[in-house]
Amino acid sequence: MIVVSDATTAEATSAVAAPAQTQTIASTNSFASFDFANGTRLPAKATLSIGAATFQPGASVAYVPVILNQATPNTVIARVITVNGSGSTKAISGYQYKATEDVVIFRPGDPLRKTVAVPILSATNGQQFSLKLREAPWGANQGTASATVTANAGATPTAAATSGFRNPRSFRTYGALQYDMTKDTMRWSDVGWSGAWATQLSHGRAQPANGETGLYLDESLYPWVEAPLRYTDEGLVFHTQKLWSAITYNGTAYQYGSVVLSGHNTPATQIGYGQYEWVAKMPTRRGAWPAFWLISTSGWPPEIDVYEGFGYQSYWDFDRHVSATIHGGSGGVRSFQRGTNIQAEQAYGLSGFAQGYHRYAVDIGPEYITWFVDGLETYQSVNPFRGHRWYPIMDVAVKTTSAYDDGSGDMIVKSFRAWQN
Repeated sequence: MIVVSDATTAEATSAVAAPAQTQTIASTNSFASFDFANGTRLPAKATLSIGAATFQPGASVAYVPVILNQATPNTVIARVITVNGSGSTKAISGYQYKATEDVVIFRPGDPLRKTVAVPILSATNGQQFSLKLREAPWGANQGTASATVTANAGATPTAAATSGFRNPRSFRTYGALQYDMTKDTMRWSDVGWSGAWATQLSHGRAQPANGETGLYLDESLYPWVEAPLRYTDEGLVFHTQKLWSAITYNGTAYQYGSVVLSGHNTPATQIGYGQYEWVAKMPTRRGAWPAFWLISTSGWPPEIDVYEGFGYQSYWDFDRHVSATIHGGSGGVRSFQRGTNIQAEQAYGLSGFAQGYHRYAVDIGPEYITWFVDGLETYQSVNPFRGHRWYPIMDVAVKTTSAYDDGSGDMIVKSFRAWQN
């Protein structure tokens, strides 16, 4: 989610932490001396390539290298798949090798070479197949997208990469619990105040520059609409809707109702370094755009998107996809964005985000920003926004011109907490 979308875009991007104010997130920080220019610059992406490989005839496995050309400032995720060989020496899956599909993940500080293990069934000298990228990698530029894997009795087999890799972190908190959303304490109002969230963004109730077709509603202002916010036994319901009668706002007629809670006027929700965590169930309706995101209290950008659900994109699966993004820049002009948009079931074994409640968290440290789903690290980026203070936003925008009646357009937030380091 972004506040405006008419700014320039340059790119598309997260530690075992120590107590108190410090974090040691990767084994090394190659970017400690990088000039982030007050959050307007980010280190260049690495380039990811598939390397050629050899194995001995009669071997039970072939190791195929996946390589970065330089240290990465953010998590890189690549999906790879085997492809049958060609010509008279072709190796065929199911006969000479076992078809393999894998996800390769480089985290900041990892070695620059990993290997994919492909089981070999019965390959003879000279037979070959390939390993290729299924699509461009997330978080890196694409280099060599396919390479040949050959049975070669006269060559040294490609060695496995076996050490130096960091396991994903588990979500932990390190400071004082500063805010805890409960049914008894949760309040909201038109513009918000110290004890209540705002039902509009800092700049108003609409984001036409984003292509959004929904107006952020408040029942006190538009009492004839279905309640956009209500607390139930399940949690806080963010209800989106198609309006029975259009509402005109700033000269534009809106046919849909969106809903947002913003903490820009609620200091208790704001942190510098620390952690945010939401527990929520996502909508399923095409055109719904749920998000948990953070904006600097000094103005947009920068921005940290903890989660977005791009329901206006035909490929998006609310049960399986997650995303994470940072936006850099200053003075209302975005100079970069970087993030990931992944099929979390394949990459991390996580799914069912619209079927039940799941945890979406971010840990903001002075060196790195780390994202988590259900307590498992899913992304990490060097932190270009040193010294900023953040306020949270949770919303379901609408971006559609459809009937908007398939599935549920509601997001339910069971809990929200913030810890200040």
